Amino acid sequence: MGDGSLISVKRNRFTKKTFALLLMVLPAVVLLFVFNYLPMYGIIVAFKDFEPYRGFIKSPWTSMHGFKHFVTFLTDETFWKVLKNTIVISVSDIVFGFTAPILFALLANEITNKHFKKTVQTISYLPHFLSYVVVGGIFTQILSPDGGIVNIILQNVFGVEPVYFLTRKEMFVPIAVIVDIWKSTGFSAILYFATIAGIDSSLYEAAQIDGAGRLRQTIHVTIPGMIPIIVLMFLLRLSGIFVVGFDRIYNLQNTMNYETSEVISTYVFHRGVEQSQYSLTTAVGLVQSLLGFILLLVGNKISSKYAKLGIY
Repeated sequence: MGDGSLISVKRNRFTKKTFALLLMVLPAVVLLFVFNYLPMYGIIVAFKDFEPYRGFIKSPWTSMHGFKHFVTFLTDETFWKVLKNTIVISVSDIVFGFTAPILFALLANEITNKHFKKTVQTISYLPHFLSYVVVGGIFTQILSPDGGIVNIILQNVFGVEPVYFLTRKEMFVPIAVIVDIWKSTGFSAILYFATIAGIDSSLYEAAQIDGAGRLRQTIHVTIPGMIPIIVLMFLLRLSGIFVVGFDRIYNLQNTMNYETSEVISTYVFHRGVEQSQYSLTTAVGLVQSLLGFILLLVGNKISSKYAKLGIY
């Protein structure tokens, strides 16, 4: 009888504790449902000739069994150029932008002065909190042919005539990648700093006993300890290869670099918001999401098979 009462008390405590935890997570679940899952109902717009005054339900279904808008953008030459630009910028971001926080974390980890190290980390976080409107303005001024610091250096040091960087289409991708690195590297490195801090110190001690210097410790201890989180972040980045942030591109875009700067997100904005082609752009967004989801599944499968690491 006594054992039963004890079990009952423990069960009641567990229930109260579980209820409290579920209550704490409830607001996040509600927000996730309202802003991420409820809007999925709007996907039907891709299969209709959507008319705002009629609404989702009363708008007529399209011809071609509902796939008219999919055929429209898939046969549009402009869309394929936009898709190419998106992939080029995304791959460039992965090659340079994804590796930058890793390298920064490894280099900052070698700083022995704790105060200086914290100062470097804090300064590196600051650009993350600036909006891309501000960042776009900063880089427009820096690269300006009229008094921009880059052109001043080129003129005074190398004797080069002013260069109109943002009007040259071949310069847009490098500029977009540099802006992304400058803004996000410090904040993205936080995860790697935390991972490095969690590596067992005895591994470094063992490496020192074996005669390994700082470089070998980094190669054989630090980097292997970071591999799981690097793989996870890479898979998440891979799933977004068809997604390039609208804010960054739109604030650097102009009519002169439009040929290489137009990506899916700005294409959707110009067609959907400015030209009111809601059904067409919803179809584009749906295909974009499906392709990202497929990439995530394929990347996770390959990683789980060969590296024994994955999201699930």
